[in-house]
Amino acid sequence: MTRTKVWLDCDPGHDDAIALLMCLYLPELELLGVSTVFGNTTATDTYENALRLLHAFAAPEEITVFPGASKPLLRAARIDSEIHGLHGLGGTEGLTPFSDPAVQARAARAGGRNAVQGMEAAFRDVEGKVTLVSTGPMTNSAALFSAFPDLVQKVERVVFMGGGVGLGNRSPVAEYNILCDPEAAQIVFDLPVPKVMVPLNVTHSAIFDEDAVTRLVTHAHATSARIDLNSIPTTPLRHTLYTLIHFFASTYKKVFDFDGPPMHDAVAVTYAAHPELFEATRYRVDVELAGTWTAGETVVDLWDYRGCDESWGAGGKNVLVTEKLDVPKFIDLFLECVDKADYASPLNVHR
Repeated sequence: MTRTKVWLDCDPGHDDAIALLMCLYLPELELLGVSTVFGNTTATDTYENALRLLHAFAAPEEITVFPGASKPLLRAARIDSEIHGLHGLGGTEGLTPFSDPAVQARAARAGGRNAVQGMEAAFRDVEGKVTLVSTGPMTNSAALFSAFPDLVQKVERVVFMGGGVGLGNRSPVAEYNILCDPEAAQIVFDLPVPKVMVPLNVTHSAIFDEDAVTRLVTHAHATSARIDLNSIPTTPLRHTLYTLIHFFASTYKKVFDFDGPPMHDAVAVTYAAHPELFEATRYRVDVELAGTWTAGETVVDLWDYRGCDESWGAGGKNVLVTEKLDVPKFIDLFLECVDKADYASPLNVHR
């Protein structure tokens, strides 16, 4: 099987944690490296969170994290503590501290390089092309391709979690990742490579409901049975994931009245491995940069008013917009990844 080479640019974040787990354990993917960016929390926190998660998920030793942008290209930085807690992984129990020697050793492998430097080296060195999966603000990607435009030829496609068609989640019309750095998103949208948008319209269908929690906790198949949210998971790793999802569920219930947390970023990773699970249509998509009430909105030209050509760049139908996901299969894939991680995680050494 030919594996898709993937670079993950993220801002962990509860759903980024699930995305990272799936990048490591979906057999169709080969994770080359990870870069982090401000977004769900500060750039310092996202960097430390990503390293701790790589350790918890038993990532190969050569995979490390390159710290990226701490602010947008032009605007003031945002963080989303209302959803993700003070440090981005609120409520998550059992992760190894950042100060642990094993985590520090993984951090040292970056050799002091930042996100742009790490991405540049990986993209130049890789045989073939890379799928860039973006699950946070696109500041790192915009900086990379602005500084090294020749690297565009090394990109197979950009798959990003972001945007919405007619809806937002941190403004009436803007999704959070795009809202954080609209100018960076527009730079990426105009790159002459295929882009795949995984918007709120799709990720809001990928709810990790009580049946999925039961399967996570008990390693069981789908069942109509319900469990007490205080029940004890079966391994330390499953306990960590349970507490992560439980906190995420509680904030989504409080803020949006959802009955479970949407696994936004993991859906984008799933597209990189299994595009056949999605329905999608190609459109011209731009980002509103100047609107008083609409900054960060992804403007999808549903009726082709602009009459764009079939190129992927600034004048063409530049984005394949996903519209539907096979949610049960997505949940199955995630839980299969948990099963694999459960055999390898250092969190489980004393089980």
